[in-house]
Amino acid sequence: MKDIAETLGAWHRGGQSFAVATVVGVSGSAPRGPGAALAVNAGGEAVGSVSGGCVEAAVYELCREAISSGQVLQERFGYSDDDAFAVGLTCGGVLDVFVQPVVPGSDPAIDAAITSLAFGTPLALARAVAGPPDLVGAAVAVTADGHHGGLGGYAGLERAVAARARTMLDAGRTGQVVLGPAGTPCDDTGQDTVTFFVEAYVPPPRMIVFGAVDFAAAVAGIGTFLGYHVTVCDARPVFATRRRFPDADEIVVDWPHRYLDTQLDRIDGRTVLCVLTHDARFDIPLLERALRLPVGYVGAMGSRRTHQERETRLREAGLGEAEIARLRSPIGLDLGARTSEETAVAVAAEIIAHRRGGSCLPLSATAGPIHHVTGQAHDGTGHLPDHPEHPQHPEHPTARHRLLAEARP
Repeated sequence: MKDIAETLGAWHRGGQSFAVATVVGVSGSAPRGPGAALAVNAGGEAVGSVSGGCVEAAVYELCREAISSGQVLQERFGYSDDDAFAVGLTCGGVLDVFVQPVVPGSDPAIDAAITSLAFGTPLALARAVAGPPDLVGAAVAVTADGHHGGLGGYAGLERAVAARARTMLDAGRTGQVVLGPAGTPCDDTGQDTVTFFVEAYVPPPRMIVFGAVDFAAAVAGIGTFLGYHVTVCDARPVFATRRRFPDADEIVVDWPHRYLDTQLDRIDGRTVLCVLTHDARFDIPLLERALRLPVGYVGAMGSRRTHQERETRLREAGLGEAEIARLRSPIGLDLGARTSEETAVAVAAEIIAHRRGGSCLPLSATAGPIHHVTGQAHDGTGHLPDHPEHPQHPEHPTARHRLLAEARP
């Protein structure tokens, strides 16, 4: 709901009833992932999307029905070869959509969620989407000051789901949680279970671009386009200006390593660090710190010779091989980029591939799902190391490509 939070907040403050349809499960290839939402108010106005167009009309009607009946609804949309003209996804995937009517003031959890979203307050919203009829649609919202809403007589379950939601909020994760009626952990094969869909809403991930060079302006622009909160940092005030970086959220004049030391409480596993200083005086002290931090991506600009010299200096500074191996240098994918804008695309492509577990090969040269499964592996690939789609698995296209390259004379 984050993408449509402003509109939902306005409807809610105006006392309008509405319904929110949320993607709570995805199988196979699908245009939008869990958490995608479409909302319709009592006047028929719609905002958001659950499928990019495939099933929007059908979901719109479900929302109108939920507003009229006041009851939650669930629907599964998929593609059927037996009835290719039925409402479904032409991409071959399956979407599970949960539709919930909202009447301002009637549900403390939903009220807290919409208010928090409107103000950008971190929040995790847990909604029961399967289980006993008296629980389906019940919600618990977790914020920094506690949790809002409740599950009636299911006190143990309420405590358990609030705890799980808080953990997912800390990690910025969205997904399903399956618990027993008493709140005990269990898998989804049990007969008496309750399935919650937990949506974590956290501030946007950070991209810090070090070095106010020409390439940095393009990288900052594409970072903003991708939804990052972008900071540009350079020690030279003549270069670090708003005029040169109109797309950046913040512009900081400071030594890069000194600024990074002040940001330790504002970075996490989603943070991207792009080191474009191209000057050992700046990038060695910076990388010495950056490669020891639990950030999601560290890339540095420079030639291959610069990279070799940089590795030597980092070893002399005491970094181990595992830490140095985290460095993406030269930064970006090999797209043949020459201009600043093309280089920014190459950098963004590498960041996306690293975050989503992409193979970096043309889709026409690969097989299997186009959209990678995320949230399973701790390294950001979206797949466990023993999965054929994990980049380190021998059968993964990247590994085969690397082995073929190494075998060439």
